[in-house]
Amino acid sequence: MQHDLIIQGKTASRSIAESLAMRIQAREVETVRPTAFRLIDAKSDDGVAAFCAKVQLDHARVPAERRLGEFRLLAMDMDSTLITIECIDELADFAGRKDEVAAITRAAMRGEIDYPESLRRRLSALAGISEQTLARVYDERLKLSPGAGAMLDACKALGIKTLLVSGGFTYFTERLQARLGLDFTHSNQLDVAGGVLTGKVIGSIVDGASKAAALRQHMTQLGLDQSQVIAIGDGANDLPMMAEAAVSIAYRAKPAVRERASYCFNYVGLDGLLNLFR
Repeated sequence: MQHDLIIQGKTASRSIAESLAMRIQAREVETVRPTAFRLIDAKSDDGVAAFCAKVQLDHARVPAERRLGEFRLLAMDMDSTLITIECIDELADFAGRKDEVAAITRAAMRGEIDYPESLRRRLSALAGISEQTLARVYDERLKLSPGAGAMLDACKALGIKTLLVSGGFTYFTERLQARLGLDFTHSNQLDVAGGVLTGKVIGSIVDGASKAAALRQHMTQLGLDQSQVIAIGDGANDLPMMAEAAVSIAYRAKPAVRERASYCFNYVGLDGLLNLFR
């Protein structure tokens, strides 16, 4: 099977691509975008990771014949993946406890703390916050990650269904679903009483296992197999979901996630997905 090497990033150039192509005995270089190149029929990947890290490029060795339109479902994490923030950290900021909560979030994403336990600890810091704070975070702080819109537009044009699977909260996932035209969402529902957050969620916590289960459920409903699925995430709780997909992408991710993903996006935006497959 022929494999091509994709290199992409702000520092990408034709001269860099041609230099690397000689090293790995690629047959030719194709310009995908001004900052993305396909090195066709790459015979080797020796030294590629070190070379690309030095010049701050993302790289991916992909089956030459694979087409983006062959995929039927794109599953995504929300916080620090589809969007730039961790919503729970921003909510905690309004309670004056952002540093404390953000430290727990980082540890959980690295896999150092059991996710349900980490969420319970972080939620407790939100108890007593006005429900209106949710709107302030959404309106004032929530931003899409670079390239998110272009990626979603291209996937929708190809008929690829989109699933937002989050350990975050329905307040945000439902609004993003309406705003972006996402097909499905799965997340935690915050408990609210008397106009304030109680510091709890309603029902079971959405953890790594339930993220994977949600993806499998939608695959079954759509009649899909693993080969038709892409999953994108950044934290340890995304790994079970990512393992269900044929292609998994670690987006600005923690080391444990980068090690187990099919491809890593450390420098490009989410629209880097569009450069991987023809």
